[in-house]
Amino acid sequence: MNLLTVLMQAPAGAGSGSMMWIMLIAMFVIMYFFMIRPQNKKQKEIANFRKALQVNQQVITAGGIHGIIKEITDDYVVLEIASNVKIKIDKNSIFADASAANTQSK
Repeated sequence: MNLLTVLMQAPAGAGSGSMMWIMLIAMFVIMYFFMIRPQNKKQKEIANFRKALQVNQQVITAGGIHGIIKEITDDYVVLEIASNVKIKIDKNSIFADASAANTQSK
């Protein structure tokens, strides 16, 4: 009788159910620390950035438009994208600080 036959005939132990739960919990913990937590952290950083917007700050919109903030309200921002060309956009579409993007590309 070889070892494989013995293992295949052995009944499943009572501990196998608890092992399954431990593995499921471990998978959730791993997903939380590698996926959910970093995403929440990034969303908080973006929210803090949008709260700290100031007039005459260079920004980039989610659509890739570079501009300078000329007016800020609770819901929208007026950007000057060229001389005497201003657009009104939703405050949530402000994506990044253009000065930080310019220093990274150099």
